[in-house]
Amino acid sequence: MCGIYGVLNLTGEPVDRSVLPAMGKATVHRGPDDEGTHVDRECAIGMRRLSIIDLAGGHQPISDPTGMVWVVCNGEIYNFRELRAELEARGYRFKTNSDTEVIVHLYAEHGDELVHRLNGMYGFALWDGARRRLLIGRDRLGIKPIYVARTPSRIAFASEAKALFTIPGIEPRLDGAALRSYLNLGYCAAPLSMYAGIEKLPPATLMVAQDGRVETRRYWRVPSAVDRTIPEREWIDAVRERLRESVRMQMVSDVPIGAFLSGGIDSSTVVGFMAAHSEQPIRTYAIGFEGGEADAFYNELPYARRVAELFGTQHREIIVKPDVAALLPRLLWHMDEPVADTAFLTTYLVSEFARRDVTVILSGVGGDELFGGYRRYLGNHYQAQFERLPGWMRRAASAVGERLPSDRHSSLLNLTRLAKGFLEAAELPLEERYAAYVQVFSLDAVNELMAGAPAESRDLIAGAFDAAAGDDALNRMFAVDAETQLPDDLLMLTDKMSMATSLECRVPLLDHELVELAASMPEHIKIKGGRLKHVMKQAVSDLLPRDILERKKRGFGTPMGAWLRKELAPMVRELLGEQALKARRLFRPQAVRELLVAHHANRIDGTDRLLTLLNFEVWARMYLDRRTPEDVGAELKALLA
Repeated sequence: MCGIYGVLNLTGEPVDRSVLPAMGKATVHRGPDDEGTHVDRECAIGMRRLSIIDLAGGHQPISDPTGMVWVVCNGEIYNFRELRAELEARGYRFKTNSDTEVIVHLYAEHGDELVHRLNGMYGFALWDGARRRLLIGRDRLGIKPIYVARTPSRIAFASEAKALFTIPGIEPRLDGAALRSYLNLGYCAAPLSMYAGIEKLPPATLMVAQDGRVETRRYWRVPSAVDRTIPEREWIDAVRERLRESVRMQMVSDVPIGAFLSGGIDSSTVVGFMAAHSEQPIRTYAIGFEGGEADAFYNELPYARRVAELFGTQHREIIVKPDVAALLPRLLWHMDEPVADTAFLTTYLVSEFARRDVTVILSGVGGDELFGGYRRYLGNHYQAQFERLPGWMRRAASAVGERLPSDRHSSLLNLTRLAKGFLEAAELPLEERYAAYVQVFSLDAVNELMAGAPAESRDLIAGAFDAAAGDDALNRMFAVDAETQLPDDLLMLTDKMSMATSLECRVPLLDHELVELAASMPEHIKIKGGRLKHVMKQAVSDLLPRDILERKKRGFGTPMGAWLRKELAPMVRELLGEQALKARRLFRPQAVRELLVAHHANRIDGTDRLLTLLNFEVWARMYLDRRTPEDVGAELKALLA
């Protein structure tokens, strides 16, 4: 695990090697243990290393025996031992025990096709000095990020955008299309980034620069072919075995390792299989919030404690009342881009807590996407029942839905919030219904919110559906998730927030072989009779007790909606007030004021929309106004004093 970075002059002119130390310093949190660089005339690559495997010998960049091929890699190659044995049998000789070294030898054996041999999470850059060729690659699911700044004469790349801004001539400027994407979805989906002139390399993509030309190509997608001939029992057995194997593979480490534990089915499954593979008690970490009813609604500590006792883990808990005014600027600086998902706060706090003991952590991220764990996946199931009602009854239900109160921080109001969302989208086609569930501001609402004349917004969800082949609705939704929310929201915040504390986070439920298995499974097997994650629950039914298997889903977030109404209200009024909005000249004050009024009256749950705007403004004060996180944090704390 580390942060990688580099520059290639497409003109062939010698690169300014003085840019490398500044790029490394900007990402030192990703790799506090070591740094290394390699410069070959027009190309310079570097890394900051967090030592995980081969602590003494795994220094990067790593070269082949000729000294002509050099690689830097952020992440882990989980099958490196098997690959090494295969390569050694073919005559290749290794000089380290590092997982990264297999990449240079695979390149000699397979060329660019090496990526098809890798099982892991990675962002790598490989310089072939003999061919004057730079190869940049990102893992299949997009677990590890790569930003690229391109001009006709130069490519610069880095694990984090902030490293690019240390290069003379590259400055953080707002991309208008990316802003509209962010308002629509609550995150900025690749290849867009919030910065003009900087793109995110999409998942499963290779970028090749040679002879002054730059090309990108996709090397993997979520499979679209569904196999309806396999009996349910065989699916269950196959899922259980692949879950067991993916957890085993991702436990490889030469440093202390642990697991996040919420007590949900995903994290509990990971912990259960970790315990089965370990002779020592697994270290587990859980987080809860201190405060009132809304805070208690997000408290999962009793469930985590139950699982920890079941598997005899070394369990540690932290109960927090976070200083949001101080945290927001610091964490959004680490994020590089604003995000409306409050899980970035929770992930950072529990990562910081776990880092006191361990260097590697396993997380249950991805299980809901793979096996149908989100309520939005029940749309087809409930729509079929809804359509059996007489037309007058459906119309009456929709009219009632418009007047339902909405809030996510109590059981009753959260139920009405979900009912309201379903009724608003119940009779829409699949693609539009999915968009209604996941969007923050609709594309029409984005135009109403933005100052100036309306502009056409890029519908990234529609584009992802166009690319999602097949006739299985659930699998198409998963393919869309894998193109959008999964890499650019959940995995992005998981990477950035864990690495902010110098903690490597692994996600065994996104092992690509498990993903391919889940993608070939028909909808009626994954979700049976309205039971979310049916196959996964059956696969681990002998591992987890029924009360954990069947507990209601709770997001890994914060009671942000309640905080925005109470403790953080002065900050919201200032940052989203008329004066601030007019100074930024991006949003219509009247539209924001109407949103605030509706949210405070519980007519809508505007948490995501308000947080989208709030986090954008905090981010903008640092990256667009060039202020430090400490400066902005002090300003926000003063507002709440």
